[in-house]
Amino acid sequence: MAQAQQGNTVKVHYTGKLDDGSVFDSSANRDPIEFTIGEGRVIPGFENGIVGMNTGESKTISIPADQAYGPHREDMVVAVDKKHLPPDLEAEVGDQLQMRQSDGQPVVVTVADINDESITLDANHPLAGKDLTFDVELVEVS
Repeated sequence: MAQAQQGNTVKVHYTGKLDDGSVFDSSANRDPIEFTIGEGRVIPGFENGIVGMNTGESKTISIPADQAYGPHREDMVVAVDKKHLPPDLEAEVGDQLQMRQSDGQPVVVTVADINDESITLDANHPLAGKDLTFDVELVEVS
């Protein structure tokens, strides 16, 4: 049986849950996720949790926020006066919008609040500040 190590390409089935048990993502009914350990394509805590697993092994990985999507940063939340927004924008709380940063790079923001004068946009990852739990099964190591 192959054991997952740095530099290996692995295929993993997973179900990601929040502390309250709600599922935020799963590979159920899909192909397993494939990545190379050490390339940083998945969150650090997930990658580190796979190292040392054997093909066919299942386990639960608990990942603190700082090893997942980091803390929720208030400096990434901004209220924008509605007069600076397109007049035909019909956003609702929870909607995701794409904006351009000053350097031209796109950034996805979530509408956090709307009032008569402004709309509050949050550029944090939706899972920032949350501890995550993954039930994982290592399907393949190559």
